[in-house]
Amino acid sequence: MLLHVHPDNPNPRNIKTIVECLKDGGVIIYPTDTVYGLGCDITQQKAIERVARIKQIDPKKANFSFICYDLSHLSDYAKSVDTPVFRMLKKALPGPYTFILNASKMVPKLLKTKKDTVGIRVPDNNICRTIVNELGNPIMSTTLPIEYNVEEYTDPEVIYEKFGKLVDIVVDGGPGGMGFSTVVDCTGDEPELIREGIGSFEAIS
Repeated sequence: MLLHVHPDNPNPRNIKTIVECLKDGGVIIYPTDTVYGLGCDITQQKAIERVARIKQIDPKKANFSFICYDLSHLSDYAKSVDTPVFRMLKKALPGPYTFILNASKMVPKLLKTKKDTVGIRVPDNNICRTIVNELGNPIMSTTLPIEYNVEEYTDPEVIYEKFGKLVDIVVDGGPGGMGFSTVVDCTGDEPELIREGIGSFEAIS
């Protein structure tokens, strides 16, 4: 299903359809403040395995991140962060950043990396934050299995043509971006830049 959702005022009925789909173990493609993402409810093990199959990766080796509504979920899924790191998160989010933090016991086993870390995202995108807010817990997120040309995957209709049969809903929130999030590892003594994306590391460090 290709479902149009207004980027500024998401239609509650369509949001309800998406949330029900996620609660039933569905897999969706949805807009973020960077590229379109592939995701599911973090509590649905079969859906997580399905996302891993679509990406052709082992869930244990995958770098999935959690899309959160705001930082209120942080203490649920990440071990306590110190004040400088929390300040940096507050400054950067919502925005195009992924922060790698030490995972708490609430992170589903299937989603923990060997290092016992979790990637946290709060995108500056009304649609995905509304979905997460209505769902009541984060969605697990990963990039689409893009072979070469990111440009093709900015158009939800093209995404639907290519991946529509593999997922339950493609959420059309208008054209997507072409850049990825900036990844910052906050598990060491000092925050470390892992991948330079759209977000400026200097602006937040």
